[in-house]
Formats: sequence, C-alpha cells, structure tokens
Amino acid sequence: MCEKNRQSISKFVIAILAQLLMTNNKQAQSIKTFALIGAAGYVAPRHMKAIRDTGNTLLAALDPNDSVGVIDSYFPQADFFVEFERFDRHVEKLKRNGQPLDYVSICSPNYLHDAHIRFGLRQGADVICEKPLVLNPWNMDSLQEVSTETGKEVYNILQLRLHPAVIALRERIAQAPKDKKFDVDLTYLTSRGHWYYTSWKGSTEKSGGIATNIGVHFFDMLQWVFGPIQDNKVHLHTHDRAAGYLELERARVRWFLSINYDCIPPEVQATGARTYRSLTIAQEEFEFSGGFTELHTRSYEEILAGRGFPLASARPAIEAVHQIRHQEPAGLVGDYHPLAKLPLAKHPFAR
Repeated sequence: MCEKNRQSISKFVIAILAQLLMTNNKQAQSIKTFALIGAAGYVAPRHMKAIRDTGNTLLAALDPNDSVGVIDSYFPQADFFVEFERFDRHVEKLKRNGQPLDYVSICSPNYLHDAHIRFGLRQGADVICEKPLVLNPWNMDSLQEVSTETGKEVYNILQLRLHPAVIALRERIAQAPKDKKFDVDLTYLTSRGHWYYTSWKGSTEKSGGIATNIGVHFFDMLQWVFGPIQDNKVHLHTHDRAAGYLELERARVRWFLSINYDCIPPEVQATGARTYRSLTIAQEEFEFSGGFTELHTRSYEEILAGRGFPLASARPAIEAVHQIRHQEPAGLVGDYHPLAKLPLAKHPFAR
C-alpha cells in the first residue's frame, strides 16, 4: 500500500473516531441528572420510571424510611440516604466534583414540599414537585422569590392536564357558546384504612386535609377546563370526607370526596373495587378512568421540552383548597352533592 493511501485511510479513521467522540459527548450532555426526595413514598416509583423512560439518570435519593428496594428496578447504582444532612453533603460533593444536579424531584409529605423545593433551587437545580405544590398560597410567593434569585424553575405535576380525554373536553367546552354554563358533578372515593390516620396524611396540618390531599388535582383540572372560580362553598368537611359547590366561569360544580369505603356505591363494592371516580357533565358521564399509567412520564417529557407547568399554574388550585380548608361548612343547604347526605362516620380512633 502506498504512503498516500495510508495517509488517506488514517485521516478517514481519525474523522470517524472524532465523529463518534462528538456523538458520545452530545449523548452524555443530553442525559440529565436527578436527585429524588421522598423515595419511599407511594408516588415515588412513578417519578423513577419517568426519569428512566426519558433517558436520564438518578444519582441520589433521600427518605427517612429505608423501604426503598423499588430503586433496584430503576437505578440500582443511585446513592441512598436516610439523613438529610448526609444527603445534602453528598449533593454538594457532586456539584464540587463537576457533576451538579439538573433536577430535584420531590415526593415528600405535603408540608415539607416548600422546604425541599428551596433546597433544590439553592443547589442550582430545577425542581419537579408532586401535588399539592404547597399548602398555603403565601408559600408560593416566597418560592417565586427564590426561583428568581437562583434563575431556576419549579414545575408542578398536574398530570390531568395531559390526559387526552381531559384535553378533548377542554376543547369541547371552549367551542360551546360562551354564555353556556355546564352542570357538573364530581365524585372521587378512594378508600383508605386505619393506617391513613396514623400517618402524616391523617393530619390536616401536614397533608392539608381531604380536599387538598386527594382532591387538589381535580380542582386544578376543573379550573383548567371550565375557567376560574367565582364562588366556593363548603357543605361538609370531616376527617374522612368533604363536599361543596363551585361556581366556575363555565360550570356549576357539586363535588364530593371521601376516603371512607362505605361511601362507595354498593354496586361498585360488589365488583371488588375500592376506588370510584365519576364526573358527569349535563348528566352525561365523562369517561377518563383509563390512560393514567403514563401521565407522569408525559409530565417529565413536557418539562424536559420546556413546556412544564410552573409555579403560577399551580396557584388557582392551591388557593381553592386553602379556602375550602379554612371555611366553616354551611351544612346541607343550597345545591349540594347527593352523597353529602350519607351518614357520617366516627373517627376510627375516637372513643
């Protein structure tokens, strides 16, 4: 082989290797690094799956409870901590060693969200937080200040806005006559055992109560579809249920939420189900029971593409549930949800 051909082949090989190196560098740069706070929580596996399915990596996770074997299904190499101080030290070390976090995902108890969001922002990471974003509207004001100071964003998981059926419903309402108000009944029954009242979820100070803990995403969806709240009445609010009436720009909504199994209709109980979800619009059942399994992944895809739901998007629902939590229930007067008439139950720990 002549020297000229050898040189041509060498240049070709070098060009190929350089191209491969550039490709690998681009791929490495496109992989986002995550930490997760609240790794033992119920919803945490959905976040782990979303991080994995979007082609990114989890570097560290935190939870005071160590029942987190589920991490092995997604990121067995992730470092895990049960003490915040050690977690904080590790994250700081990653940053100083040139491997800063791109995102912090938060699945911790509701009352800790704002503190954990501030931690993520001050680490120079964007934050993805489960709902409810915070418990009180003024918590959002301080978070906005930290977000502005750090130049980092806070995104809320409002996955019902990404449900295909809900998107179609919003378009349908938008196309209806502007002066038309729809009559809506929302029912969400998701039974919980005695453990619920022992956990942080049973404390109104920590979870925000029934309307906040199991209903905030529905109050977000209703306003996203039917417009802002004009009137907010509470008929009933106890340890295991809440009911009320919302006047929205485009709808009149009677709502009922409960964690008491006895509130589930007998015909549904007969199927073995422990959850019942119903939304009727003008006495027509709106079907959106399916399609939930991938909505966290869709949420992450939207966030990574720059189309996530920022702080301001979460505010209307946070204000709604805050008003509900602090209202004195009016009792069964006016236009109330039919299930509000069900017999009340004693707290399971009451003597």
